[in-house]
Amino acid sequence: MTDVWFYHLERRTLESVLPELLERALARGWRAAVQALSEMRLAQLDDLLWSYDPESFLPHGTAADGAPETQPIYLTIDADNPNAADVRFFVEGALVLPVLADPAAAPRERAIVMLDGNDEAAVLAARVQWTELKQAGHAVSYLQQNDSGKWERA
Repeated sequence: MTDVWFYHLERRTLESVLPELLERALARGWRAAVQALSEMRLAQLDDLLWSYDPESFLPHGTAADGAPETQPIYLTIDADNPNAADVRFFVEGALVLPVLADPAAAPRERAIVMLDGNDEAAVLAARVQWTELKQAGHAVSYLQQNDSGKWERA
């Protein structure tokens, strides 16, 4: 069963946290996938990964770029996994359980749900996903930032 980590974003935005987590994944030698719900959000993430740091960028692509199997970070709105991702990030309320139920789509190591703590609907939806994932037998963890900005399991 895949470990699922819920990152509760209260102090920082997805746009500031996601690039850091993706950098960590690549530093571990992992491939990553980021799944959103809408093409508009996917385009925003695509722009973000090119421009979040004036000195750097994160190598990534979408199905529209071609050769998705070669992408270290693959951005998608589908439950596909052509780059054989080790870790998969779920944003914008993308559903985790259907992806984990498909061995071809599931990440090899970990699934990460990025949760906007300032959006009550997102919090409620994450609680539903948490319950469904636990009932399906997945190990779930909840991470929250402390006062110094470090992530801690709660």
